[in-house]
Amino acid sequence: MHPMLNIAVRAARKGGNLIAKNYETPDAVEASPKGTNDFVTNVDRDSERLIIEMIRKSYPQHTIIGEECGEVVGEDDTVQWIIDPLDGTTNFVKRLPHFAVSIAVRIKGRTEVAVVYDPMRNELFTATRGQGAQLNGYRLRSDNARDLEGTILATGFPFKQKQHATPYINMVSALFTTCADFRRTGSAALDLAYVAAGRVDGFFEIGLKPWDFAGGELLVREAGGIVTDFVGGHNYLASGNLVAGNPRVVKSILAAIREQLSEALKR
Repeated sequence: MHPMLNIAVRAARKGGNLIAKNYETPDAVEASPKGTNDFVTNVDRDSERLIIEMIRKSYPQHTIIGEECGEVVGEDDTVQWIIDPLDGTTNFVKRLPHFAVSIAVRIKGRTEVAVVYDPMRNELFTATRGQGAQLNGYRLRSDNARDLEGTILATGFPFKQKQHATPYINMVSALFTTCADFRRTGSAALDLAYVAAGRVDGFFEIGLKPWDFAGGELLVREAGGIVTDFVGGHNYLASGNLVAGNPRVVKSILAAIREQLSEALKR
């Protein structure tokens, strides 16, 4: 196992165990708004603190980018640990048991290691660049659907950026004429992990942050899928507008949504 993957797994499990423990004691959870339709809890912060402590023990010089702590620049800024300590906070607050810890390691701008851990199901998704993706040690391959016919697509509503509501609904409408159905689960990290596992055939969402997708992106790639922006390019790192799936599904999604995109979503 890649040494950084080993630390990422241990850190994700530690954060995940804290989350699961707090899920059983909801009275101890304190939620507060941090933006439009966006919440943070004491559990997000405590999970992130545990994860960072574990990374710092082994790699004190590395840079850390966390959803809650922001960027903590280390002596070595060529290595970045990108952390979402609780992806699916709203689900957690509502006691809907679908959320995950996501950790990715980017070296010189390229993601090398990824972990997405679902503590409620004890499902550990891992990937190392060039060595494939796994779920609890078993190799993953993304779905082999040839087009949108009969596919299940995962998505997330742009609830933080409702100015995109109309083009988003139009995109859904255009896709729904061909695909079988949609899933909207509330965790982009798990949506991408599920694409890697073939549980859903494709995924698209507007305006994600790097910590939402950094881990899941490598899982998809290492399982044989691809990730693009809404026009088939690589600007999703900046825009957060993502499409993921096997190459044929992604091509079909892009073709279906092309006419529905606003100018802002083409960037």
